[in-house]
Amino acid sequence: MVLAAGRGERMRPLTDHTPKPLLTVRGQPLLQGTLAAMARAGVPQALVNTGWLGEQIGAHFGAPLPPRGMPEALQAHTPRETTSGLPALVFSHEALDFGHALETAGGIARALPWLQAQDARGIFWLAAGDVFAPQFAFEAAAVQRFAASDDLAHLWLVPNPAHNPRGDFVLAPDGRVLADEAPGAAGLPRHTYSTLGLFRCALFLAPWCAIAPGNPQGESAPLAPLLRRAIAAGRVSAELFTGDWTDVGTPERLAALQ
Repeated sequence: MVLAAGRGERMRPLTDHTPKPLLTVRGQPLLQGTLAAMARAGVPQALVNTGWLGEQIGAHFGAPLPPRGMPEALQAHTPRETTSGLPALVFSHEALDFGHALETAGGIARALPWLQAQDARGIFWLAAGDVFAPQFAFEAAAVQRFAASDDLAHLWLVPNPAHNPRGDFVLAPDGRVLADEAPGAAGLPRHTYSTLGLFRCALFLAPWCAIAPGNPQGESAPLAPLLRRAIAAGRVSAELFTGDWTDVGTPERLAALQ
């Protein structure tokens, strides 16, 4: 699943008429670079959630929106062939269905029935469509290691950028993510969540998540509280990614990338 529903407020005015995942970096839209990396790794299909100006995202990849007002949750749940060299895509049009984006956990809950149907183990990649990480590889070996564990999530963390100097999560030497209040956590390094990770569908079901699968009410919910519950239970691992990585969150960061 690739997250592409945000408004991109900090990127205005660039995002007033263009959704942030379609902003061009070094000759191609941000979202296209992520999808191409998935295709290179053999990922056959992906779900993209959309919100602000979502019709542009669908149209860019050859999957225009159905007429407004149609009550389709996941556009027939059928992957459609899109731009050559990319995975087949399914779209979860949150703004079409509810008039607003559902945040990360709400969007995943909306897509959960489709995600569960794709993998008998209930495992899926999650990536943000507005992050530039050209060297990141969606490796099958990482999926196999994750499947052999009892973890609910495996995160790729990055060295803290200037805009997030304190970081997000504590990483122990054994690869476990620790709660801030865990014994010994205060002396360990904190790193920033890259928005790239492997997840189990179980994290978005009870008791971890209170939203019904498919999110029929269109509830908005962030991901961090679910992750912190799983971290407290010792069921989140992580590793450090040291390749090029930029959260393209402001016009200044976009200009620096260019």
